[in-house]
Amino acid sequence: MVRVFFILSLFSILVFAKNEKNIYETNCVKCHSKIPVTIDKYFYRYLLKYSSETEVKKAMFEFLKNPNKDKTIMAESFVTRFGIKKKTKLSDEKLMEALDIYWDKYQVFDKLK
Repeated sequence: MVRVFFILSLFSILVFAKNEKNIYETNCVKCHSKIPVTIDKYFYRYLLKYSSETEVKKAMFEFLKNPNKDKTIMAESFVTRFGIKKKTKLSDEKLMEALDIYWDKYQVFDKLK
């Protein structure tokens, strides 16, 4: 009986751990799914403007910590229609973790052949 309980407990832990969403999915994708511009479009706009991983992450970090019209990469018409996002509530560490996941998901440099 104890073995059955142990096996079921272990199985439950593995299932729940596998289904757990990361900080990027929980905080970024969740909100971006409510607007018509897909989240990858932001990435490509940042990449076109800032070019490198360091500069992209720096610009995104600064914008998300203190969003304003001067720092946005979105077109004026988009800002007029949807406004500027609210300041992130994530800690600096969690925000960088989310940006790292975002970068790894959409960056193209390692995918080019």
